[in-house]
Amino acid sequence: MKLILAIINRDDAGAVTQNLTKRGFSSTKLSTTGGFLLAGNVTVLVGVDEEKVQEVIDVIKEHSHSRKQMIPASTEVNYGYYPSMPVEVTVGGATIFVVDIERFERV
Repeated sequence: MKLILAIINRDDAGAVTQNLTKRGFSSTKLSTTGGFLLAGNVTVLVGVDEEKVQEVIDVIKEHSHSRKQMIPASTEVNYGYYPSMPVEVTVGGATIFVVDIERFERV
């Protein structure tokens, strides 16, 4: 048994979870914040048998897209840093962790 944790952009969360459900996978969505822009993300949790891991990753890859975004000069990026002009950054995509599950029980 494996636990897949996928941190994705909130704009892609609906498509990812809907398509996981269509493929027969149950998932749990957690609202999270982080990254360079401290933007809203979603962490999706999926528990699957080892042979299904790649199928889940393929669904996440297909529906999590990176995109360019401009951050305005008036936005504090991090650590008190204010860029003097708008900066283009890449957001989106997915960060995926696959973790071994030692024990699993339904109660």
